[in-house]
Amino acid sequence: MQSAEAKFNRNSLLLALRLYSSAVRDMEQTILLPSLLRDVPSEEVWDCEAAEEACGDLYGYYLMLKAIRNTAESGLVSMDDRKAKNNAALIKTLEPLLDTDPEALFRFHLKGLFSVMSDLTKKTQSLTEKYMDIIGVTN
Repeated sequence: MQSAEAKFNRNSLLLALRLYSSAVRDMEQTILLPSLLRDVPSEEVWDCEAAEEACGDLYGYYLMLKAIRNTAESGLVSMDDRKAKNNAALIKTLEPLLDTDPEALFRFHLKGLFSVMSDLTKKTQSLTEKYMDIIGVTN
């Protein structure tokens, strides 16, 4: 019989994905007029080059967060030439890691994935709160 901790650990990647998906769903249900986010600068510096979006305003972030959720839920990742070049550069950077213990490598990537999912969830919640501030609704 598995302990509750082992069951939680096994499901925690799914939990992180569900939390992000839920945050984006809440964002979509709350933000009824995404066009209000246009030309509103963000107080946070987010890396939008990775998403290949023009994220100069909150509307760009809104679209980026939705696109990431759709990709995460569908599991489809397209590889065009520019992404392949970026991945090749990343693989060269990570080559020393490839010679390490497979379990250590797995833990490294899993920890990174949890970090990314947590960060995206916080950014989604922050965007929703910013929208609420814009329309004058307080929690």
